[in-house]
Amino acid sequence: MSVKSIFVTAALPAALSLSAQCDRWQQRIRCSMDVELDVRTHRFSGEQELRYTNNSPDTLRELYFHLYFNAFRPGSEMDVRSRTIADPDERIGGRIAELKPEEQGELQVTRLTGQGREQTLEHLGTVLRVRLEKPILPGRTSTFELEFEGQVPVQIRRSGRDNADGIAYSMTQWYPKVAAYDDRGWHADPYVAREFYGEWGDYDVRITLDSSFTVAATGVLQNAVTIGRGYDTGGKALKKQSGERWTWHFLAEDVHDFAWAADPDYVHTTAQVPDGPLLHFFHQPDGATDEAWAQLPAYMVRSFQYMSAHFGRYPWPQFSFVQGGDGGMEYPMLTLITGGRRLGSLVGVSVHESVHSWYYGVLASNEGQYPWMDEGMTEYASSKVMQQLFPREGDPHAGAFRSYEALARSDRHEPMSLHADHFSTNFAYGVTAYSKGELMVHQLAPVIGERTVMDGLRRYWNACAFEHPRPVDLERSMEKASGLELDWYYDEWMNTVRELDYGIAAVMGREGATRIILRREGEMLMPVDLAVELRSGEVQRWHVPLSLTLGAKAPGSEEFDFTVLPAWQWTDPEYAIQLPFALGDIVRVEVDPDARTADLDRSNNAVVLDGASGFARP
Repeated sequence: MSVKSIFVTAALPAALSLSAQCDRWQQRIRCSMDVELDVRTHRFSGEQELRYTNNSPDTLRELYFHLYFNAFRPGSEMDVRSRTIADPDERIGGRIAELKPEEQGELQVTRLTGQGREQTLEHLGTVLRVRLEKPILPGRTSTFELEFEGQVPVQIRRSGRDNADGIAYSMTQWYPKVAAYDDRGWHADPYVAREFYGEWGDYDVRITLDSSFTVAATGVLQNAVTIGRGYDTGGKALKKQSGERWTWHFLAEDVHDFAWAADPDYVHTTAQVPDGPLLHFFHQPDGATDEAWAQLPAYMVRSFQYMSAHFGRYPWPQFSFVQGGDGGMEYPMLTLITGGRRLGSLVGVSVHESVHSWYYGVLASNEGQYPWMDEGMTEYASSKVMQQLFPREGDPHAGAFRSYEALARSDRHEPMSLHADHFSTNFAYGVTAYSKGELMVHQLAPVIGERTVMDGLRRYWNACAFEHPRPVDLERSMEKASGLELDWYYDEWMNTVRELDYGIAAVMGREGATRIILRREGEMLMPVDLAVELRSGEVQRWHVPLSLTLGAKAPGSEEFDFTVLPAWQWTDPEYAIQLPFALGDIVRVEVDPDARTADLDRSNNAVVLDGASGFARP
């Protein structure tokens, strides 16, 4: 039984209550590969058998493959884009244009056959088009045999050899990877250093290289008894392979990519998550940061326990933290992270990259179209985890607001619905995918309640694991959890760059009561939370729902008590509240007292009263 089958069976009761959500057809693959790497020339060759099941209603007359390594060649789309964008990524800049022939990347499919026939190939930079001699009919499975060869580039971005950390090989985006096909057609996007989207499948991979190297990879090592190097042999006596070249055999079920790394100096240790995966750690010893790496496993065990308890249970048997890459980059069952970090930094990057396993790994939305569904939601959950690991006062999501505010006040703000590759600046892409995405989830708390947000995220996980969800699936999960209409919220945040600004226009005493006038100053709509502090020291909370929600967040949906007032009609610029307190009994009135919304002008959010006098803004 596959990982996906086990996961779906375990989630069956919840899934039954969410029938039809995320229930779309999707393609399925089985990929077997044998690859040999020459560590002296940095060239590799391989064979791939691809079993492709067409679950779509369409007849497929073409297949597309990604050839990512071809991005690391002068004149490639990544090269040109990285040099001509308004704010170049300093990790790339003009480095690709300066690569010598022996430093460049290369990936070519030299032969591809299917159904006993040679297929017509067309190499298009980082994309390969295959014109099929015999189409794949709906519901049918076709098998293809590929022969490929390539050269590992000097590492510039994510993939490559001999990086700044001194790691020999970060083998990511390294093989001909079949492109995703869904109800919007093929997603054979040229590679310009953004994110990924792939088909679910099972991978059976054999990697042969110099015996001095230790390999970390997606999946579970099948021949640990002939490898050792810190891998569990299952109690069997070690029988190491002979010769100067060893073959490493990995199996991975229900993943949408396969990555590996290799270095002769890796130290490999493990830690078991109780009732969870076995964690692997690979790093180069350097003395200065060895203690941080020694402490990392205990933190990561706690991180996996927290994520599994609050966001959904991690479904695979293992996960590897591997020194390599540039900063950090996630892959199924594995992340590459840079070393040379103090403990807090090392834990922080490890938390973020491993939390990707929930959003990039299990949910696996199309990151080209919806990068915030991975990065933003990963940031949201990571902030929760880091608060548990390193408790501190204040809102753990406050940093997301600061980044969003910088973007919103700039002239580079673009809608979240824009494809990741087509943002005009790296700044706008980064803040939109990460911080605005995190804020979009966090800001749902004032709308439906913090507890309901967490319930909605678990509902989303149960309904959409291994299903490539889209924004509407997250929206519907939150609507089902809250019983409220939320299409207006997602539409404004995804498709516009409108700004949020609510304030207090007036506070007036009248016959032993107090009348408060709220005003919407910005174009973006939101419900309003209001706190009133009395001279007795008591603080009372009120919630003004938006008429478009057709209801209000429920009692018990927050950590605090609140009173629900009549809905604010969304067409009205102002809203009046009558409170049963004399004006002189009130010390302070504040809109959004927990600072959970992206209100860009908080100068009008609070009023401090001095006795019986009222207050009014122009």
